[in-house]
Amino acid sequence: MSDRSARAKKPGGTERRAFPVRLEVRAKKGVPDVSTIEGYASVTEAPFEMWDWLGPYSEVVRTGAFAKTLAETPQVQLLLNHGGLAMAYTKAGSLRLSEDTTGLHMEADVTTRRSDVGDMLAALDEGSVDEMSFAFRVTRQQWSPDYDQRDILEVDLHRGDVSVVNFGANPATSVGAVRAADFDRLDEADARALFERLQRRFQPAEAEPKTLSLYAAQAAVIGL
Repeated sequence: MSDRSARAKKPGGTERRAFPVRLEVRAKKGVPDVSTIEGYASVTEAPFEMWDWLGPYSEVVRTGAFAKTLAETPQVQLLLNHGGLAMAYTKAGSLRLSEDTTGLHMEADVTTRRSDVGDMLAALDEGSVDEMSFAFRVTRQQWSPDYDQRDILEVDLHRGDVSVVNFGANPATSVGAVRAADFDRLDEADARALFERLQRRFQPAEAEPKTLSLYAAQAAVIGL
């Protein structure tokens, strides 16, 4: 049986979590061509299911997880699907983040004359998009004695993002969709997750010794 304590030894790196949201969009009073989006990029004290190489486990972002990083005035951008040009930025004052009893609250002023912003607002208005995600690094965590629940106690948001997303980027599913040409752009955590997934998938049977060579070649592409 696999040793679940290995979960506590996972390498650090950028992680992403998505939550269903209800974003409020309103015109900014007295400022033409600017709308304000308000909602939650993360919800605290709400367990959700995650998956890794050992199977499912429960994860909870605990209240107070954002206190330290927000006090340090992190540089965070509002993005669409964790990519593209920034639509709002904490450094510019157009993105404002805070933590309350619900979770990580965000308020962003976006310029509606931009085509990408207009497309995003239209999708929100028609209900085609209803999730937000945030990119972060875990700086303090705690696992249950049976390693079936991970409590995220403290995160670092600096140079991360909050994103309006089509669907949440669950590491158990998104890593598997990466093309060979994208391997070298994976961060360490995602590269190792992909490495472990490929290892499980291509574990050679007695009659198929060549499968390991295929896997080794794939691993070499990502430099592992």
